[in-house]
Amino acid sequence: MEVKPITDEKVILVNERDEQVGELGKMEAHEQALLHRAFSVFIFNAKNEMLLQRRAAGKYHSPGLWTNACCSHPRPGEDTADAATRRLREELGFTTRLEKIFDFVYRSEFDNGLTEYEFDHVYAGTYDQEIHPNPVEVDGYAYRELSAIRADLAADPGKYTTWFQLAFPMVRDWAEKTQ
Repeated sequence: MEVKPITDEKVILVNERDEQVGELGKMEAHEQALLHRAFSVFIFNAKNEMLLQRRAAGKYHSPGLWTNACCSHPRPGEDTADAATRRLREELGFTTRLEKIFDFVYRSEFDNGLTEYEFDHVYAGTYDQEIHPNPVEVDGYAYRELSAIRADLAADPGKYTTWFQLAFPMVRDWAEKTQ
């Protein structure tokens, strides 16, 4: 099933403690740079390689950049972990058990006038089976060794989304401790 990107969905506005303070259209929240709840999913295979996806050319920001398995926003009334599972299925065509590993707040401004200002819940899981990417969301994917990603980020950070650049060191540290 192909899922088209929805840019008029509502997001959950939060304060720095992740307490809900309202709801707003996704594009409005990004135009006004308002803090809202988000999630990022990192997937590893049995060899502890990380799954990366290249964002589709039609994405409203960061098109064509490499990033983690998936990320998005829970809908109002939706549990964040459930939203992460839903979005993983919508973008990459699979589900797996996810574990919340940490959260962080980041702010990133884009050339198109939008700003990501997010309270990001970070989840991790493992998966070694077939991947069925949604071409509306994903232009490519690959599993890569953590050391190779680290080297590539140092050599050419512009190939990666800003949130991935911020989250990767924390996820790498977590993954190295859990090996």
